[in-house]
Amino acid sequence: MSNDHGHDNDHDTVLAAADALIAAFAEGRTDDYFDAFAADASFVFHTTGKRLDSTQEYRDLWRTWSEEDDFRVLACDSKDRLLQLFGDTAVFTHSVTTRVSTRAGEETVHERETIVFHRTGDDNWLAVHEHLSPDPATAAA
Repeated sequence: MSNDHGHDNDHDTVLAAADALIAAFAEGRTDDYFDAFAADASFVFHTTGKRLDSTQEYRDLWRTWSEEDDFRVLACDSKDRLLQLFGDTAVFTHSVTTRVSTRAGEETVHERETIVFHRTGDDNWLAVHEHLSPDPATAAA
C-alpha cells in the first residue's frame, strides 16, 4: 500500500461515480442525477444555445423540458469509455446512446460526452463539468 492516502482505488471510485450518474440519468431518477453534480458545475450542450453555469440552471431547464415537452429519458447506453486521472480531478469520456420520449414521440440520440469529476474534501467525487457533442460516427446513419 502506498502512502498516498489510499487513493490507489481512485480509478474504480470515479468509475463507480460515473456509473451512478449514468444510471440515475437512464432511470429517470432526476434528484439522484443532479446530486451527482457540484452546485457550481457547468454544462455545455450542443442542443442548448448557451452554457449553463450551475446545476440549478440545468435542473430548471430540465423542468422546462419536462413540463413543456413531456421530456423523459427511457434508456442510456455508455460505451467506448476512457477515464483519465489527474490527482483530484478525473476526466471521463464515452460514447452515449440515449433513447428519449417527448410529445413528438421517441427518439434515439447518439452523442459523445465528457464529464469532469473532482474529489471533494470527504473523498467523494462530484461532476463539475459536462460537455455533449453529436457523435460523428453515427452522423451518416
